[in-house]
Amino acid sequence: MEKFKIIGENIHTTRSIKLGGIRTQKIDEKDVITYRKKGDNFSVMDIPEHFEKTQPYKQGQLKHFMIAIWHGMHGNNSQGIDYIKWEIDRQILNSASYLDINVDEYSYKLEEQIVAMKWLVNIIKDLSSIPVSIDSSNPEIIKAGLEEYDNHMRPMVNSLSLERKDLIDTIVNYDAQVVVSAASESSMPEDANERLDNLDTLVNFSLDRGLEIEDLFIDPLIFPISVSSAYGKDALDAISLIKDKWPQVNITGGMSNVSFGLPKRRIVNDVFISLAIDSGANSGIINPVESKIDRILNIDKNSEAFSITKDMLEGRDEFCVNYLSAYRENRI
Repeated sequence: MEKFKIIGENIHTTRSIKLGGIRTQKIDEKDVITYRKKGDNFSVMDIPEHFEKTQPYKQGQLKHFMIAIWHGMHGNNSQGIDYIKWEIDRQILNSASYLDINVDEYSYKLEEQIVAMKWLVNIIKDLSSIPVSIDSSNPEIIKAGLEEYDNHMRPMVNSLSLERKDLIDTIVNYDAQVVVSAASESSMPEDANERLDNLDTLVNFSLDRGLEIEDLFIDPLIFPISVSSAYGKDALDAISLIKDKWPQVNITGGMSNVSFGLPKRRIVNDVFISLAIDSGANSGIINPVESKIDRILNIDKNSEAFSITKDMLEGRDEFCVNYLSAYRENRI
């Protein structure tokens, strides 16, 4: 089996941890973020006072990478950089092939987002042995990140879609690989066939503009099974259709989306990734620290937990009733 290519998704300003949870402590009556345990002690990152006035903080959430980037640029520089290094090292240790980085929530001002992206790219150039995946909803931020990265290693862009086909020039100019989305120009696809129709247009467009099929990482779009019992099967069917149509393409996706809203998310993610690999996926946009690929590749497919979860993911458990019953009965 070819290597499963992990696009590590953790270095995002959207990411949050729970205030008062296992990743925080109080020191001298102030909350701090803790990480990297050494003996009985942890490394710590201070929470700047102005973050304590933000809505996420008041709701008990800490945007920890937003804090780390702010420290790196404006506060305790060594704390911010050390925290980012810790996450880079964890992802590489857990087999990440790319580091997906996103600063969209660092600020609502484009110029500040661009400054943050450039700063973060330079830090990663110094600290990482694997390439970046530049991720943003704004093409200007993507271009700024690629320009700063300057092909230090071959980068990736996340993502190209029918809605923003004009990003192709930037991708080609910087010789980047690219995540290709199955979304239409105005909406999300309803089923596997609609995904394939959207991708047929976008893949052919990408190839016509000079990209190679091996440089495309197709994202069939994975939605929460808790919202619709069909969503798991739709994604798995799309993966099979994509693999049949373009055998040389890479197939990826935000695998953990499927478990949103469910208890015991880890088993749902593990089983879904296993099924996706069986259907033809060779990549995933995942947190490799939580979704350990060696564990997933060796999952017990004969276990009751696997069987119950597989039935749910393949559309044979409407409203996740059997899965939730098994959870309440401690059978998964």
